[in-house]
Amino acid sequence: MGSKWRKAKLALGLNLCLYVPQTLEDSSPSMDVGRRYSDAVLLSPTLSSQSRGSDCLPAMPTTPTPSSSGLRLSKHGTKSSKRTCAICLNTMKPGQGLAIFTAECSHAFHFHCITSNVKHGNQSCPVCRAKWKEIPFQSPASDLAHGRARINPVDWGQDDAWMTVLRRLPSPHQDASRHISSLFHVPEPAVYDDDEVLDQQPESGERSSSTLDVDNSSIGTIEVRTHPEVSAVPRSTSHNNFTVLIHLKAPLTSGRQNSVTDQTNMPPTSSQSCRAPVDLVTVLDVSGSMAGTKLALLKRAMGFVIQSLGPSDRLSVISFSSTARRLFPLRRMTDTGRQQALQAVNSLVSNGGTNIAEGLRKSAKVMLDRKWKNPVSSIILLSDGQDTYTVCSPGGGGAHSQTDYSLLLPFSIHRNGGTGSGMGFQIPVHAFGFGTDHDATAMHAISETSGGTFSFIEAEGVIQDAFAQCIGGLLSVVVQELRIGVECVHPILQLSSIKAGSYHTTVTPDARTGFIDVGDLYAEEERDFLVNIDIPNNESGNEMSLFKVRCVYRDPITKELVRCEVADEVKIQRPEIARQVVVSMEVDRQRNRIRAAEAMAEARAAAERSDLTNAVAVLESCRRALSETISARAGDRLCVALGAELKEMQERMANRRVYEASGRAYVLSGLSSHSWQRATARGDSTDSASLLQAYQTPSMVDMLTRSQTMFVRNGAGAPSPHPPIRPARSFPARPHPRGG
Repeated sequence: MGSKWRKAKLALGLNLCLYVPQTLEDSSPSMDVGRRYSDAVLLSPTLSSQSRGSDCLPAMPTTPTPSSSGLRLSKHGTKSSKRTCAICLNTMKPGQGLAIFTAECSHAFHFHCITSNVKHGNQSCPVCRAKWKEIPFQSPASDLAHGRARINPVDWGQDDAWMTVLRRLPSPHQDASRHISSLFHVPEPAVYDDDEVLDQQPESGERSSSTLDVDNSSIGTIEVRTHPEVSAVPRSTSHNNFTVLIHLKAPLTSGRQNSVTDQTNMPPTSSQSCRAPVDLVTVLDVSGSMAGTKLALLKRAMGFVIQSLGPSDRLSVISFSSTARRLFPLRRMTDTGRQQALQAVNSLVSNGGTNIAEGLRKSAKVMLDRKWKNPVSSIILLSDGQDTYTVCSPGGGGAHSQTDYSLLLPFSIHRNGGTGSGMGFQIPVHAFGFGTDHDATAMHAISETSGGTFSFIEAEGVIQDAFAQCIGGLLSVVVQELRIGVECVHPILQLSSIKAGSYHTTVTPDARTGFIDVGDLYAEEERDFLVNIDIPNNESGNEMSLFKVRCVYRDPITKELVRCEVADEVKIQRPEIARQVVVSMEVDRQRNRIRAAEAMAEARAAAERSDLTNAVAVLESCRRALSETISARAGDRLCVALGAELKEMQERMANRRVYEASGRAYVLSGLSSHSWQRATARGDSTDSASLLQAYQTPSMVDMLTRSQTMFVRNGAGAPSPHPPIRPARSFPARPHPRGG
């Protein structure tokens, strides 16, 4: 098997992990992921002609056909790696009009490919990793006079015309402390206003002022439902903290396909208007601890992200170690943009320390300096270490609660945005803690402060699936700037509280009106909020109107403000004589969710005080209380999953070592998921798999299934009968409704 790995890696020219399908002589239980995408295929800039040009249906890379030798390579690749450029994977032939560079180690590449690699800091052979004494370097000089257009037609600022220069590297002994990747970089501009122009989009400051008034029965608008905890309260009885559930469900995006099983046979479609395009900045940790498998898996996951973005989406890549640099400016993911992004990601090398704050500062600068803006903006942060430059490394105990982790995040992208309002954030940071050595408290604080989510990637192989789930949501935003208003109807009523997790809530001084700032919603995403109201005794009638619900949001495509109001007021009966009433299962279910989240937060606080015994006791007490509720006795799926998650957290708080290694990150990722009611990756546990489904949207699952499934093609291009691989344990295959 070892020889197959070496041959495959040599032929494909990538120093990455290749998953080779198992053969009869290699069959073992450990090879059950053998049919995942190979890194070479996923990072290849060559796209399937059947899947280009669709925002709704991102391009799916084709996969080599397994053979008895493990991987069937092209006839050229099996003979000699010299005939294939190890960077772009295209053939190299004299007379094709492309310059060929042969290195001192005898490996050859397209000149424009290897100079792009060198420009991004790579000074070793991509095939054998030999350190080069002489490197191909590009310096300004016009090659247009020879009648040949540029290889990369996109305007890269200072990179507008180049000629071949071979430059000798200085001896490493001359300046051993110098950061290697800082050599021969194109200088970064002072202002990142070199983002690629959008296709028929208005300037960043322009917005439509039109408003559309609809009712909640209109197709394509938010669905709003209300559920009082009981249907009747006797007239002579007062009821403080009477609970009403407000349930929201975002509309279905018109371009989302309900199944991915036959996507490969679908023709390309013009889908620019079926979803809101995205501006995405990825901030990637390339410190020394990311060397080896971690970096290879990160490159593969980034390849999947790049291939999933459409031509209207834009991507920028920031890498950071001891310092940070903009590896790739904000570019549209056209075929050319994808190729350039893939080359930039492939050039990543690991060394140095971990400066998360500097990486986030540059990502915020990319977003703030851009001339143009897509409707959706987001930042993805991945790190496997602790920031040692901006904040002190937590030493355990109470250090986490005393450190101001907000210093890591530029104030310009804080959720409040300096306005004091919960609607200030437009650029959430979705943070991914990689492995067991990352600073989970810092990553959670960054995501919480910006309005993003925190995911814990305990098993390294799950990184692509975690990214896929996140991207599936970002590529399906159908509602923006959503604000829910609750206004009391009966003159004697007052709001006592609103339970909304991490969402910003306000209640007017007279306690008659309240607001929930929700922000963005993905297609078919659901939210549940509990409104508590004080009901006094009242002899005036047989019925009482409690409050009415309104919502206003912006359509991300048309930019119109949409106002909708629930047609019916929330009412309860006020009979003269008390009668037996049934507590709403929907209200009880959401009470259990909030109760469990509060217990998790309390247990985590105790654990940070090194009181793990009390932390475990808090979780156990909550688990027992949940088991006695009516929804648990009815076998409610969410309640059962909450109990399983609480038990998992108890096990991860068994001792200090386990808590430091995985318990803290697991709990914080769970808290992030519950407080935002949005799916996150959590460790590698199957106990809470059904709970993850409660927050997954169909668009997330579609993208996740693409990540977990490959369709093997034969030479004629028809799908071969190989079954899809088993889905990763951390992610279920299909969500179930929120109900029981």
